[in-house]
Amino acid sequence: MAADKKTEQVLSVESRLRSLYELQTILSEIDRIKTIRGELPLEVKDLEDQIAGLHTRIDNFTHEIDDLNQAVVDEKEKIANCQGLIARYNEQIDNVRNNREYDLLHKEVEFQSLEIELAQKHINEHTRAIENRRADVAATRERLADMEHILAEKQAELDEIVSETRQEEETLRGKAKDLEVNIDERTLAAFKRIRKNARNGLGIVYVQRNACGGCFNRIPPQKQMEIRMHKKVIVCEYCGRIMIDPALAGVEEEGK
Repeated sequence: MAADKKTEQVLSVESRLRSLYELQTILSEIDRIKTIRGELPLEVKDLEDQIAGLHTRIDNFTHEIDDLNQAVVDEKEKIANCQGLIARYNEQIDNVRNNREYDLLHKEVEFQSLEIELAQKHINEHTRAIENRRADVAATRERLADMEHILAEKQAELDEIVSETRQEEETLRGKAKDLEVNIDERTLAAFKRIRKNARNGLGIVYVQRNACGGCFNRIPPQKQMEIRMHKKVIVCEYCGRIMIDPALAGVEEEGK
């Protein structure tokens, strides 16, 4: 009875390790598909963000032009009001009764004339700013058109690659999901964590020439024996990857 329970436990670990290696094989194939897509998804996202930024810049320039145009209108109204006051003061000057009134009215005319000069200066400044902002809008629209053209090409290229690999990837992901139910949650979580930190995405490897198949550091004979027994999950003390013997991976050992 005890022997049967022990055999069941050994087979359970062996089964989980075999499923884990099959899962690794499938995930490596999915990684290959992602490699085929390369940096295109990131490039497309980056272009989309840049295009959104250019649209925002154009909107800001447009609002600034509107504000400057309104400022020009306000300054022109100010000039018209000043001209009206000057005309009225000049009429009053013709009817002054003493030098004091004349001096006061003359100073008012001078002040309104200075106000007109200042308003005209502001109009010239606003007009130049409007021209600069319109040039900025034109340049930004030109850049936007170029980037939208590039985005369309990149998106079409990505869509073509995704279309070619979608079915294969979906099939592989389905197989991976089916395999995960054969692996305990703790081992599966550890495997995914190892895979995430591994540069080549390998969370489980088989022993090659008495060394870890991930980092190629030598494995002591006693540890190799434990790996071949399939009694427990063993990880490499150097890289942390789960290790199995070649037979479990379906690989014939060299020299045999």
